[in-house]
Amino acid sequence: MGSCHHASDYCLQNIWPALNALYRNSSLPDTHVNLTNLDANSLDNFCRDVNTCESNLLDSEFNSEIEGEYSSPMVLIGIYISIASLFCILAMALDLLNSFRIRKFWFPTKYFSLNAASITVIAVAMKLPVDLTSPMPGWIDQFGKLGSLAFMCTMMSNLMPSLASMDNKSLLANITALSILVITIRTQVIGPYPDYVGVDIPSMLLVLVACIYLVMLLFLLIILISSSITLPTTKKILEIKYQAISKNILIHQHQQENLISTVENLRQFVKRYWIMAETGNPQFVMVSNPLSSASGIICGSSMLIYMFFMFLSLKDYPHFPRSRSVYKWSMNAMVVTQSIGVVAGSIAPLLRCFTVLSFKSFAKQNRNYFFVFKVEKYWTQKLSEWKESRISFLSSGRRYRALLHNSKKFILSFCIGFQKVVVVSCKIIGLLPIVVVIPFVYFSRCFNSVKRMLFNTSTASSNVETNEDLSKYVLLVEDNTQLAKRTMKRISESMNQLIQKAERKQHNNLLKLLEEYVGESAALNGVVTFDNDQFQSPLPVEHVNSWSLPIISLTCIAVFILDIRQARVDNLFKSVGEGLLYTHLVEETLNRESVYVNIRRATVTLWHEVEETCKWLETPLERSDYEEKNSKIPKDVIRLGSACKEKNSRDPRDIINLFAQSAEKILNEFNKSTNGEMEKENLPRKVIAANSMYRIAKTILHTYESNDLDIVEDELFTRLSGMIADIIVACLTNIPRAIAMRCHESAIEKRGASVAAAIDLLGRTTKIIEKLERHVPNMDQDKMAHIDEWRIHLRQP
Repeated sequence: MGSCHHASDYCLQNIWPALNALYRNSSLPDTHVNLTNLDANSLDNFCRDVNTCESNLLDSEFNSEIEGEYSSPMVLIGIYISIASLFCILAMALDLLNSFRIRKFWFPTKYFSLNAASITVIAVAMKLPVDLTSPMPGWIDQFGKLGSLAFMCTMMSNLMPSLASMDNKSLLANITALSILVITIRTQVIGPYPDYVGVDIPSMLLVLVACIYLVMLLFLLIILISSSITLPTTKKILEIKYQAISKNILIHQHQQENLISTVENLRQFVKRYWIMAETGNPQFVMVSNPLSSASGIICGSSMLIYMFFMFLSLKDYPHFPRSRSVYKWSMNAMVVTQSIGVVAGSIAPLLRCFTVLSFKSFAKQNRNYFFVFKVEKYWTQKLSEWKESRISFLSSGRRYRALLHNSKKFILSFCIGFQKVVVVSCKIIGLLPIVVVIPFVYFSRCFNSVKRMLFNTSTASSNVETNEDLSKYVLLVEDNTQLAKRTMKRISESMNQLIQKAERKQHNNLLKLLEEYVGESAALNGVVTFDNDQFQSPLPVEHVNSWSLPIISLTCIAVFILDIRQARVDNLFKSVGEGLLYTHLVEETLNRESVYVNIRRATVTLWHEVEETCKWLETPLERSDYEEKNSKIPKDVIRLGSACKEKNSRDPRDIINLFAQSAEKILNEFNKSTNGEMEKENLPRKVIAANSMYRIAKTILHTYESNDLDIVEDELFTRLSGMIADIIVACLTNIPRAIAMRCHESAIEKRGASVAAAIDLLGRTTKIIEKLERHVPNMDQDKMAHIDEWRIHLRQP
C-alpha cells in the first residue's frame, strides 16, 4: 500500500507534468524528461495502473470495514434460511415414511400441506433468490440461488395433493398466497442474472439454467391453479356417487334386522365404507390425474438438471468452494441443506407418476390414456358455470352492464381454452411414465403366464373373506375407469391390518370386569337400581342421567370403602377408566343434545380430576363431623385410591353420608346464588357432579335402610362394582351403532380419517361386541342410546 502510494505521488508530481509538456510541445528545449529507456505511452499506462491500484486498495479497506459490520447478521439469516429449509425437508420426509408405513403408495400428504404456516416457512427458505441487496460474486453463491429455485420446484410438487384436503375458501386463500410468492420469486430472480452474463460459457449456462427453473416454477403454478379450479367439480361428482351408494347400503341394512349387530356383519359394513373412503379420497383422485403426473415429471427433471449442473460445476473443485458473499459459511449450509431437499423431496412426486398402475384400464391395455387431446367435461365445468352465471352490477346502465358481461365471457372463454391446453400438455407429459412402464407390464404378464403353465397355479380371488363384489363401492370421477384387482386387494388388506393392529389394544381389565359381574343371562338390574326417582334433587330442574356420570359417582364411593384389598380397588379403577373411553365415545356420537353435551364435558373434567389429583371435585370437603365418630382422621379433602385409605375400621354408612352431605351443600349454595332460576342445559360442572352424587348416595342408603340391612364393606363394594358393570354393558351395546355412525362423515375431506377411526374402534371392541350380542334388548335404536330409556324399558314386566 505504501509503495504504491509513493509511486502514485511520484507519477503525479513528475512524470505526468513532463508527459503533458512533451505532448503540448515536443520541441521545447527547456523540457528535460528522464524516461529511463521507456516511451511515453508505457509510462502513461504505468501511472494509470498505479493510480488504479491505490484506489482499489483504499476502496477495499473501506468496503471491508462496512462488510464486516453488515455480514454479521447475514450469517444468522443464512442459518435461519437453513433451518426453515430443514423443516420443509423433515415434513416431506415424514409424509414419505408415513406413506410407506400405511402402504399407500400414492403418497398422500399429512405433514407437508399448504397453509399459512407452511407458506411462511417456504418464504423464509426462498430468501436467497429474492435477495437483491447482498452482492453474490462467487460461483457457490449463484449456485445457491439455483438450488433454492430447484428446491421450490420440489416443494410445489409435494404440496399438490394437499390442495384436495381443503375446503373452497381455504383453497382460494392458500393458492392465492402461493401465487404471490412464486410471482415475487420470478420477478426478483429475472433481474440479477443478466449482470453476470459475460463472454465465458459458465455465466451463460448459469442464466440458461435459471431461466429453465423459472419456466418450471411458472408451469407448476399453472398446474396447481388448474387443479384448484377442477377440485370443486371432482368433489361434487364423488359426493353424488357416495350418497347414492350410501343410500343403497342403508336400505339394505334396514331390510335385514340387526344387520350390524354381529362382528362379521359389522366388518363387512365398515369395509364398504372403507373402500368408498379410500377410492373417493380427494387426494387419491388428485394424484391419479395427468396434472399430478406432469408435476412429478417436472420435479424429477428439475432434480436431474440440478444434479447435472452440480457435477459440472464441482468437477474442477477438489474441495467445496467458499462463499464470497456476506452470508459467508452459512451459504454452504444453505446449499447442502437445500440440495438434500431437492433429492429427498423428489422421491414422492416421481413415484406418484406411476399411480396410473392402480387402474384396471391400464392393466388391460386400454388406449384411453393415449387419447391425450380429449378433455373431459369436469376439467372446465366450473369455468363454464362462472361464464354462464349472471353478475349483479351496481351500475344501472344497460350498455355498461353489457360491456362487463361480454368482457367476463371473453376472459372466461380464454381461461377455458387455456385450461384445455394445460390439460392436454399435462396428458402428453404424463405419457412418459406410461411408456416407461409398458415393457415391464409385458414382461410381468409373460412371466405370470409361464408360471401358470409350469406350476398349474390359479389366481386366487381377492375377496377371500366374502363373495360380495366390492367393486360396486368404488368411487371414481370417470365412469369408464376401474380399479385393478391388486388395488382392491391392497385396500381390503389395509383394513384388515388396521383391525389387527387395533385388536392388540384390547382392554383386558374391562373384559375381566364384565366377565366377573355380568353373566350370560344377566338382567342388568344395576341400570335401574343405581338411582331412585323417589329422591328429589335440591335443584328445581329435572334431573337427566348420562352413561358416564353415574359410573364416576359409583366409582368414587367404591374406591373409598375401607378394608377392601388394594388389588380389587386398583382393578376396578383401571376397568372404569377403560370403560369410560367407550361411554364418552357413545355419548359424543349418539347423545348430541345440548343438555348431554354439557354433562359430557362435566364428566370428562371430573374424571380427569379423579384420575390425576385423586379428588372428587376441586372443593375440599371438611371431615369435622366425621372426626367426632371416628378416631384420628386428618382434616383433608376426600382422597381416592391407595393413598386415601385408613387402616382402622369405620362404618361405610358414614362415608356414603359424607358424600351425600358434601353434594347437598354444593347444591344448596348454588340454589341460593341463583335464586332457583337455572336451565338444565347450562348447569355448572360442579353442580352436575354434585347432583348425581347426591341422588346415588341417597339411593344406596335408602336401599339398605328400607330392607333393614347392615352395610358390609365387601358386599357394598361388590354391589357397586356390579352396578358399574351393568351400566357399562348397557352403554356398550350401542358400540356397533357408534361405529356405523363414524362411517357417515359428511365432509369429504375428513371421511377417510373418520372411517379409519371406526375401524380402530371395531378392532378394539371386537371381543366386547361378541360378549354383548346376547344383551341387546328389543328396543328402538334411538332409545337405546339413552340410559333413562333403558331404565324405563327394564322396569317393564
